[in-house]
Amino acid sequence: MRSQVPMKERALSPERIARIGREMQAACPGFDGASFTAEVIADLPRLELKARIARTAAGLHQHLPVTGPAALDTVLRSLPATPEAAGADTDFGLYLYAPHSAYVAAHHLHPDHLDEAFAALAALTPYFSAEDAVRAFLTAYPEQTLTAAATWAAASDHRVRRLASEALRPHLPWSAGTGLPVDTALPLLDRLYADSSRFVTRSVANHLRDIARTEPELVLATLTRWCTEGRAAVKELSFITREALKSRLKDGWAPAYTILGYDPEADVSVSPLRLDRTDYQLGDSLAFEADLTAPADTPVHVMYVLTRTDPGARTGEKVAHLARATIKAAAPLHLAKAHHLKSAGTTALPPGTYRLALQVNGRRHPPAMFRVTHRPA
Repeated sequence: MRSQVPMKERALSPERIARIGREMQAACPGFDGASFTAEVIADLPRLELKARIARTAAGLHQHLPVTGPAALDTVLRSLPATPEAAGADTDFGLYLYAPHSAYVAAHHLHPDHLDEAFAALAALTPYFSAEDAVRAFLTAYPEQTLTAAATWAAASDHRVRRLASEALRPHLPWSAGTGLPVDTALPLLDRLYADSSRFVTRSVANHLRDIARTEPELVLATLTRWCTEGRAAVKELSFITREALKSRLKDGWAPAYTILGYDPEADVSVSPLRLDRTDYQLGDSLAFEADLTAPADTPVHVMYVLTRTDPGARTGEKVAHLARATIKAAAPLHLAKAHHLKSAGTTALPPGTYRLALQVNGRRHPPAMFRVTHRPA
């Protein structure tokens, strides 16, 4: 089996660095594209992705023959006519242009030219989402950056509107914190939650999920208010609510289920979990099933929970979605799942003894036990 090409190689490869050099030189003949390309490529093998972005941004700064607003103008003129013409096939854009916004953050954080820098970030974000670059401005000039974000929230381009939410997230992945109160951007979210673009509303939901880490009641009150305002489509607001409260749903927090229309105290009976066997090897599929019954039609939100039980083992749980459905009166709801027993992302699955339980409307039900061992070499 061929190994997957690492993200850093796909995002900023030597070929992409060379393309940046060609585009910059076409916009500014005084830019030495060949030297820029050779010097940056020489450093790539020792650098991870964020360091590659920073190194390329430094190369842009080093080889630009102009500074200040003229340099910003040169960087913008180097862009293809549209993100689509550049080859972007998603709203997120191309990593090829991540160094451009990083260059703005590193070399144009100047109080006399903030308006030009903010305009450049808005122009760049359709080519590659610029929220990480905005963090430097948010830390150094919070009031001015919040004013710029309010302008972005009213932009015609949905990718720029999304920047107003995403850049201000309290816990933006892979980015520095801002030190601002977690509810700083709520006035902007009030404007964006009824947006017509899922790219925007997903960011709103993720932003609320960040707030819900420490202020779940504030998120609940915000979602309740939005529901009464009637500005957003019911289906889209339901999506925002589920995503915003995803972690709290996993925790079994009753108010999260209630706002979504699930009764945490509903009279639901769950049959004992049935596993296809109780001994597995890493890489196997854990197949399980159960039946749910209720005396009346009952909406249910069902998750399954894997917990390692070996003495001394860390108590972290894996909680995953299983089903959203309605139990019909006197008609069992049959649920079945095959879960692949492997490590994924930052979640390790070591060999050991585990329990599997269903969580229905936030309530845990009796578990089934099983064991996982290494696969023989």
